Amino acid sequence: MAQGLLRRSEEVNTDKIKSMIENAETNISSARIIEVNISKHAKEWMNVYTLHYESLRIYSECILYFDNFESTNHQCIFAAICTKHTALELDWNFFEKIRTKRHGVNYYGSRITYEDWKAIEAQIRVYLSTLRKSVLKSLKNNS
Repeated sequence: MAQGLLRRSEEVNTDKIKSMIENAETNISSARIIEVNISKHAKEWMNVYTLHYESLRIYSECILYFDNFESTNHQCIFAAICTKHTALELDWNFFEKIRTKRHGVNYYGSRITYEDWKAIEAQIRVYLSTLRKSVLKSLKNNS
């Protein structure tokens, strides 16, 4: 907050949150379509990984919106989620691991393999479920 990377927002825009939930679910659906149609050696595992990452970021951002905060910095989004929502039992190190991997793809031309995906698949699916449930609960409470 001191550096301006995490800012207070005035109101909770539930229409925006609903749209973001739909986007996250579309990302997950797209990743699943790719996942079942490629071999273990395909380059498209990068898309499976990054689409799940984006969904995780979107759900995390939605939770922050319910807290009346916003940020365009992924690291700040995840830090805020981990510190403000300790009951969700989310691991900062996991967020950093997947964020830096995705960062490497976007900015340094790094590759993601089937093995990279399998190394995080179970945990990211649990986190997606946890965050989605939290967002939907908050949405219900704000309706």
